[in-house]
Amino acid sequence: MSAHTPADGAGPALPGAAAAYGDAAAATFDDDPDHGLRDPAVRAAWAARLRDWLPPEPSTVLDLGCGTGSLALLAAERGHRVTGVDRSPAMLARARAKLAGWPAAFLVGDAAQPPVGERRFDVVLVRHVLWALPDPAAALRHWAGLLAPGGRLVLVEGRWGESAPVGLPAAELTALAAPLASRVELVPLSGEPALWGREVFDERYAVLVHTDRGAAGRRGED
Repeated sequence: MSAHTPADGAGPALPGAAAAYGDAAAATFDDDPDHGLRDPAVRAAWAARLRDWLPPEPSTVLDLGCGTGSLALLAAERGHRVTGVDRSPAMLARARAKLAGWPAAFLVGDAAQPPVGERRFDVVLVRHVLWALPDPAAALRHWAGLLAPGGRLVLVEGRWGESAPVGLPAAELTALAAPLASRVELVPLSGEPALWGREVFDERYAVLVHTDRGAAGRRGED
């Protein structure tokens, strides 16, 4: 499932055909302002947010549902070593081209069960993917188990649309994350049009899940 911001109240593609959707959408995916980050103001807004959310020192970042790699590139530019995972080979081909020469690797796989073996990461970064997974709670537990001690989850989510909203409310996500965390931060993002390239009136936010439990986050997962 590639990271996707719904436009005009429409939801992201549902996960049943995520790879096919991603392959079909790859050619135009970056046309959306918050996907391609081609507008300097939008790019600067996301760069500032990642500067706040990621550790100050170079770290290992696992970007799940990475799409064409726009956030991965911002992380790499700050000195972080990035591993991106997406179901869509076409999306990943664009990500590899975008990050050519940077310390990054990209893997075809399921964001809920990324194919990273026993590797552990300082940050698991996920944008607009969790809401569409069949079992968000299980995914969160698994992702927490992929963290190195003192690591964090950076989850960018929302509930999109006003008449028939879809997505994951912030209150629900913070409740799911709380048992895995030493500290949970909720960061509202709806009031920041620079992130989206336009004004938005639905619920958009980030949840930062700070934990020193590392692999203990796996408890109760299977």
